Amino acid sequence: MLMDTNYDVIIIGSGAGGGTLAFHLAPSGKKILLLERGDWLKREIENWDSEAVFVDNRYISQDSWFDKKGNSFQPQVHYFVGGATKMYGTALYRLRKEDFSEIQHYDGVSPAWPISYEEMEPYYFKAEQLYQVHGERGIDPTDPPAAQPYPYPAVSNEPRIQQLYDNLRNAGYHPFPAPCSIMLDEKHPHNSRCIRCQTCDGFPCLVQAKADAEMVAVRPALEYPNVTLITNAKALNLETDPSGRTVNKVIVEINGKRESFKGNVVVVSCGAANSAKLLLASANDKHPNGLANASDQVGRNYMFHNSQAVLALSKEPNLTHFQKTLALNDFYFGMEGFKYPMGSIQMIGKSQGPMYRGEKPIETALLPMMMLDDIARHAVDFWLMTEDLPDPNNRITIDNKGKITLNYTPNNQVPKQKLYDKLKSMLNSLEMHPDYLIPRSLYLKSNIPIAGVAHQAGTCRFGTDPKTSVLDRNCKAHELDNLYVVDTSFFPSIGAVNPSLTAIANALRVGDHLLA
Repeated sequence: MLMDTNYDVIIIGSGAGGGTLAFHLAPSGKKILLLERGDWLKREIENWDSEAVFVDNRYISQDSWFDKKGNSFQPQVHYFVGGATKMYGTALYRLRKEDFSEIQHYDGVSPAWPISYEEMEPYYFKAEQLYQVHGERGIDPTDPPAAQPYPYPAVSNEPRIQQLYDNLRNAGYHPFPAPCSIMLDEKHPHNSRCIRCQTCDGFPCLVQAKADAEMVAVRPALEYPNVTLITNAKALNLETDPSGRTVNKVIVEINGKRESFKGNVVVVSCGAANSAKLLLASANDKHPNGLANASDQVGRNYMFHNSQAVLALSKEPNLTHFQKTLALNDFYFGMEGFKYPMGSIQMIGKSQGPMYRGEKPIETALLPMMMLDDIARHAVDFWLMTEDLPDPNNRITIDNKGKITLNYTPNNQVPKQKLYDKLKSMLNSLEMHPDYLIPRSLYLKSNIPIAGVAHQAGTCRFGTDPKTSVLDRNCKAHELDNLYVVDTSFFPSIGAVNPSLTAIANALRVGDHLLA
């Protein structure tokens, strides 16, 4: 069967950026091609098997990247229709209004964005509608202004998390309902697709109740006859016309064969690392350093958050199933005695014994699974997230075979430690179990290594100056007339909340620009 090769719009990548853009452009009638290097994620019982997901890495790609010392590692990337959202924890936060401005941090400056929060705000709401976000505004003291309430009510807390919520409130803090993108109807549970299971964060959803890019964007887009999806299609490089101003071919490998497609508009949305790789691999005479890279900024300023998974032990069993219903931003911009931003405290998915084996195989090798299961029974699981700052030396490069090297040196570590210490100091008043060795509380703490790329951003930053940015304010490459990037690559800074909603909202914003 011969495939059409000429399209009005070609979108490379079907995740939060690319999938959302395809959905937004679909009603235009324009001929749209959506290329996805992975396949549909198979619905199978292993979707909910913590050992298959966390120990066997069943859904993680087989890619090998290299760190700055030349050591190979397996990045935790997922190539499926819907991209990384197939495995995400459904946490869809807006950046704070202040995150769009220049902010002084302990370790440097977080730069201002070329657009304002006010410009993004209506797209945030459209994104929350599309991705069915549940939440409640006005409780979080850092909550940015919003013209309308969340489209769906906040997800209720289960008893142990409600107890934690009450303890925090009684201690003078401001916990708030975490914004969750799940297909949940608590008033009419018989109609609810979501069943509040324990296997959401980091798992595929067997009952397809995550409002992920596949479910709310790609599948509805494919209902339009003008939208075509090709899976198992890996973009190899982009070719330009002789002037170097227009991308006129997208070279793709499909089932081992090279194919080429032409698009009037070409949109890259492969994830921050792979989008940079594609542009660098597309060097030609007019773009000797890589496509759109006269500024030498492609691949630079890689960010992925200073994140920590922290486990505390509750005095009482924590029998929660869906745990990601609470967050705390009281220390987002600092605290008394520390004037610099610290970041966000969130809940993460309820831990299970096999997860510990997968996350810390050496440390837990001699521990019986019964002991790990007992730890999990009493675990209350937190996610601490501090902003890492854009550094031009933190970058993606490729060799002549296309192998990715991620050169990354951590920064802004003091605020990260301050946030951890602050939570640690609070736990005894939150009915967590005191450690019998030291007068504190008992933790398992896991720093997220560079292989944890779920929040990767920043490699094709947008801005008004072509000398210091790759993209303009509409996410079009400064040097090309028809090339756009709509994943998290465009971020000039990353804030201290999950980046997915901002990528979705920006895809809608860029979509309006393209429609105009």
